[in-house]
Amino acid sequence: MQDSPTIDLTAIRDGIASGALGAERTCAAMLDAADRHNPLLNAYHETFREHAIAAARKVDEDARAGRPLPPLAGVPIAVKDNVATRLGRTTCSSRMLESYRSPFDATAVERLVAAGAIVVGKTNLDEFAMGSSGEHCKWGPVRNPWDPTRVPGGSSAGSAAAVAAGLCAAAIGSDTGGSIRQPASFTGIVGLKPTYGRISRWGLVAFGSSLDQIGPMTRSVRDAALLLDAMSGVDEHDSTTADLPPTALAATVERPLEGLRVGIPRQYVSDANDPEVNAAVQAAADAYRAMGATIVDADLPLTDVGISTYYVIAPAEASSNLARYDGIRYGHRAQLKPGEDLFTLYARSRSEGFGPEVQRRIMLGTYMLSSGYYDAYYKRALQVRRRIKEEFDRAFASCDVLLGPTAPTPAFGFGANADPLAMYLCDVYTVNTNIAGICGISLPAGTAVRDGKRLPVGIQLQANAFEEERLFRAARMLERALAPVNAAHAPVVRA
Repeated sequence: MQDSPTIDLTAIRDGIASGALGAERTCAAMLDAADRHNPLLNAYHETFREHAIAAARKVDEDARAGRPLPPLAGVPIAVKDNVATRLGRTTCSSRMLESYRSPFDATAVERLVAAGAIVVGKTNLDEFAMGSSGEHCKWGPVRNPWDPTRVPGGSSAGSAAAVAAGLCAAAIGSDTGGSIRQPASFTGIVGLKPTYGRISRWGLVAFGSSLDQIGPMTRSVRDAALLLDAMSGVDEHDSTTADLPPTALAATVERPLEGLRVGIPRQYVSDANDPEVNAAVQAAADAYRAMGATIVDADLPLTDVGISTYYVIAPAEASSNLARYDGIRYGHRAQLKPGEDLFTLYARSRSEGFGPEVQRRIMLGTYMLSSGYYDAYYKRALQVRRRIKEEFDRAFASCDVLLGPTAPTPAFGFGANADPLAMYLCDVYTVNTNIAGICGISLPAGTAVRDGKRLPVGIQLQANAFEEERLFRAARMLERALAPVNAAHAPVVRA
């Protein structure tokens, strides 16, 4: 499928609807590609060939019979393995849940399937979505299709690698502090973190409940719009979903915005960034200016405070959410020796079931919620969270979208950020989007050369809460302008 448009969701959808493509043949080709490339990339934990081929065959039968097809009929998608599916297992890439089979589909998955999409597999991730590199997966590290000696980003590592390599048409991931957008940047695809409450979290295994969001990972802005339209909307199972109808962004995404004001926060173009990342932001600003947009100086002085705020709130919520995995109610259960007590069972089950990064965050969160420290850490972080949201509100009073890097650097090598703090700083430009509950999208903006290989550089656009239509139209304008640059290079591992 090298250079084939069938790896694009929109092309597959339109080709199947017109009869130019066969759903079964397309699905089989992507699964064949997964069989070839997954041993290297480790993007998938498991695939569902028999189910997927049967579902695709049914789409072809309906098309030949002239029956109406749903909007995503025959589109092969992958699902991050912390999103519940009745197909296969939902392991969160952790020994703690290595045998867990969900009795239900997450609402987002259920809606995609209802729209005709075909789930072809579950993708690997940093354990329980805690990581920024794809290195913390119980089933082994995920590799970047552009350079397999480098990470694909995390935690939605497998979803990003599968989309970038053409092993599915699109995937869904989850984003708690950048886990969709950062790997999208590292692998040269589009990744959306929707407004908190835009997509139901029902069936998403909880990490940080006030921060988590499911979102699409695709090869184009239009593809992301199609998936968001299918997944969004209020859900009776999730009281945090906004009482709003599903989006209809696919109908408006191609319309340019008149009088667009693009803000560039001065904190986002930093000497701490890779020079080619700053150059990509400048090139994006120049492209907007050439299209008639106004470039506005913006100020987000709490940008650097976001990491410390996030690493109080997220671990505290993780400590609470993951307390249920004790070997009795849920999760891996250790073996006791004669005479050992219940406390030993709890401690051994959790130490055997959780990996080092998850243990680190649970301990951090438990400490910050403990007596005498709650006010000093957690309560204080919530106060800063409110100030961060107010800061974004002020910025959006003078601009429509904010432009900046998705990550400070292109993809780094395995083990390069072994120090946890260095790894956490990879999310400096993404965490505040989650803290404020607004929406953000990463899209490819050219490449940088490292060790003789080209690596993608991603730029991020952010818009205020529930302003996805504005965000998508602005993103599509930029995507169109940058198309010649992005089309010049492709991953070395590709279907």
